[in-house]
Amino acid sequence: MKRPKIELPDADSAARLSRRAFTLGLPLLVAGCVTADYGGMSDGGHTISAVENMDPSLARTEVSWSGSEKAGTIVVNVPQRKLYLVEAGGKAVRYSVGVGRSEALNFRGSAVIGRKEMWPRWTPTANMMSAIPRYRAYAGGMAGGPDNPLGPRALYLYRGGKDTYFRLHGTIEPETIGTAVSSGCIRLYNQDIIDLYNRVPVGTQVKVIQG
Repeated sequence: MKRPKIELPDADSAARLSRRAFTLGLPLLVAGCVTADYGGMSDGGHTISAVENMDPSLARTEVSWSGSEKAGTIVVNVPQRKLYLVEAGGKAVRYSVGVGRSEALNFRGSAVIGRKEMWPRWTPTANMMSAIPRYRAYAGGMAGGPDNPLGPRALYLYRGGKDTYFRLHGTIEPETIGTAVSSGCIRLYNQDIIDLYNRVPVGTQVKVIQG
């Protein structure tokens, strides 16, 4: 099956994002040691490729956290292209993400993880199929696997008991992490979404910050 291709925009510069973070009044963050492993792995009968030529600044890292969110909360900062899993003791695990230019900007505020899936099925939204006509071939959905745009894991955000259609998921395009891509929600490196999936249960609180 031909792998669907997602067009990419120009990435924002790191310096610009840093300045925006301070103007948004974000919690103070100090990078710690990088201990993440981005090598290849076997999972659920599928092979996950290693992340090659990775920018070290995008690696999963433990950082200091001075926000008011309780331990176990996920904070997605869309303009910063980062996701934080708040820990006890003023710490957080920081993940780099890719965000959608349209879908990611349509959601903000609080939600909970209402569902978790391993090797999830992907069905493009009506907006995706309108913007990218070749996605219409997958209107009936695509089974989970190495060519599926959601990657090996997906966390589905719910609000008021209803699916928001906003997801945290993996990616078949690791080069898009840290950028605003043309479609989709919040994507992480496949190694990172597996790590996050293993850390958080259904019912986890999620806060999405927009610019």
